Amino acid sequence: MVEQRFASVDDYIDSFPDDVQPVLAELRNTIRAAAPTAVESISYHMPTYSTSERALVFFAGWQTHVALYAVPGFEGPLEAELAPFRAAKDTVKFSLRRPVPYSLVDRVVRELARLRAGADELPAAREGVQQEA
Repeated sequence: MVEQRFASVDDYIDSFPDDVQPVLAELRNTIRAAAPTAVESISYHMPTYSTSERALVFFAGWQTHVALYAVPGFEGPLEAELAPFRAAKDTVKFSLRRPVPYSLVDRVVRELARLRAGADELPAAREGVQQEA
């Protein structure tokens, strides 16, 4: 099988059958709305959204499903809601035979962005603590 390379997310979405393209486009729109400052690119041959030059979330389309990648386990109700869609440790998979729960995708991406913002602040916070010690 020849590996496909994509110049843009538009090219990636356009490579799918007509019935899958709207699902991928809405997934893209949902991610962009939930993380409006994230930079969109192609990495690992799939759409990637990054903040502070670090990947926030990836998505991909497949024959029977779409998936989000680099989604760690969460605490509490959000993880309970994601549980039926967990396919692997950091993968969330949605069947193309059912409506994609875009509101859940929105909440996941917003939580990832919130966690990333907190993680990006940790080195500065640690430096401040070390200086006071």
